Amino acid sequence: MPLTNIHRVAVGSTNPVKLAATRAVFQRLEPRTQVEGLAVASLVPDQPVGDAQTITGATNRARAARAALDADLGIGIEGGVVEAPDGMRTCAWAVVVTRDGAAHVGGSLSMPLPEAVAELIRGGEELGHAIDRLIGTTNIKHGAGAVGILTDGLVNRQSAYETLLAYAMAPVLNDRFGEECRGLVEREGRSME
Repeated sequence: MPLTNIHRVAVGSTNPVKLAATRAVFQRLEPRTQVEGLAVASLVPDQPVGDAQTITGATNRARAARAALDADLGIGIEGGVVEAPDGMRTCAWAVVVTRDGAAHVGGSLSMPLPEAVAELIRGGEELGHAIDRLIGTTNIKHGAGAVGILTDGLVNRQSAYETLLAYAMAPVLNDRFGEECRGLVEREGRSME
């Protein structure tokens, strides 16, 4: 899809960090693109657990936002947590949905969480609320986020989301792996599925 055909992008959130990340990406890609955010349901728990549930939430947000605003693209960005053998880690995924319904996924941010944070999450708190509670902040997820706090500012939430969104945009931006490559792979007897 040529960037000049992308006029309106709908973000399935009013979170200022997610909106700023999307605007920053599209400012670099096509500055005339209009980026709008709106609150839509993720249809997953407030604190998604596992990569699959987190991707589902981002996909639901992207589809709902795109449809609600009749946008060229819908963007969903969702953060979650994953239980791993060595403890809990973060995950974050971006999904870009095109007008024709194709969904493209990019991610994941993965960072180990301190056990004190993990325990609060296991007790039913969202990651951002757990961080707020432990360090005395308010609404950290609309600012530095867990990533900013736990990396002592080495990574900020907006730049991390920009990277996720760039990954999800790759299939939209790059058609080098389309039908021409599919034909080559099929001629060689392999399936791209």
